[in-house]
Amino acid sequence: MRVLFAGGGTAGHINPALAAASWLLKTDPSAEVLYVGNKGGMEETLVPAAGIPFRSITISGFQRKLSLKNLKRNAQTVVRVFSASSASKKILREFQPDVCVGTGGYVSGPVIRAAQKLGIPTVIHEQNAFPGVTTKLLAKNAKTVMLAVEDAKQHLERTDNCVFTGNPVRMEILSADREAARQKLGVGERPLVLSFGGSLGAAAINKAVAEMLGQSAKEKKYVHIHGYGTHDENFLDEVKAAGVDLAANPQIRLLEYIHNMPEVMAAADVVVCRAGAITLSELEAMGRCAVLIPSPNVAENHQYFNALALSSRDAAVLIEEKDLSGEKLWETVNALLSEPGRTEAVGKNARALAVLDANERIVQIIREAAGR
Repeated sequence: MRVLFAGGGTAGHINPALAAASWLLKTDPSAEVLYVGNKGGMEETLVPAAGIPFRSITISGFQRKLSLKNLKRNAQTVVRVFSASSASKKILREFQPDVCVGTGGYVSGPVIRAAQKLGIPTVIHEQNAFPGVTTKLLAKNAKTVMLAVEDAKQHLERTDNCVFTGNPVRMEILSADREAARQKLGVGERPLVLSFGGSLGAAAINKAVAEMLGQSAKEKKYVHIHGYGTHDENFLDEVKAAGVDLAANPQIRLLEYIHNMPEVMAAADVVVCRAGAITLSELEAMGRCAVLIPSPNVAENHQYFNALALSSRDAAVLIEEKDLSGEKLWETVNALLSEPGRTEAVGKNARALAVLDANERIVQIIREAAGR
């Protein structure tokens, strides 16, 4: 069986493809896999590092805000759409896949569309509660649309080909042990608050956390681990300005990047973070209570809908960024940890939404689409 994967731009599009490809090769060593990504995209580094053959095309997205600069970018994108289509057909004819799998991002558009025109079976995996533009365009002619969140179905024109699979979850997440993690981290009996805004950081979350830590340092009720990211050089100054003496508060641990995330997440009682699809799947798998602050700067505002899918089921607390402040965050976290059994109840509701066999479901659908 020959399977071509296409997706990129963000880890949220790349990791599901890599997880499915790895599981396919593990369960069927005779399978042949090719990954097509965008030239210069992060997938150009991540995919070969995972040991999967990689080829690239060049594509970009249309800019919606009107400006002279964006008009030039859109003109360039029009040219790239035609060249990407031609390049995609060339790759497809050379590789001759039995099925093509699209996981989102600009690059999956021309590849999956070309496959559909050539009569090659296609399946799509949508990670978010609100489907992206690429998914909406390609879903009508796909053999199967795999949904990570069932709420996404209501936003698609065609629904008879939709199947709920969930998002793949890393083995490190599934195997993490809470008590062992807490012991290793030296948390003790105090509740642990984990907060982060992604590898680069999120200015709004960092600002609110810095203000929150001012109050937390006074009361010393919780251990707090925060990942502030590589792009916020002023965060530590903001923490100091909030009156926090880190030397006198060893229970507050501030890290540029959290390298042992599965371990720290397993040990946490409350997690404060964005609402990216993969992060939410990991929170669900671990049954963690979360305060979600969706990024308003993503396509289709999809993180808000991701967070809403949990908060509407009492599986998380949602704070929109426009309503975020250090005081609001402190009150929310403190309320969750002060009410007996509250974090456990929210975590249990989150766990009920988890799909722990997503890889198996996705690969089975790929095999069926390929006629295997």
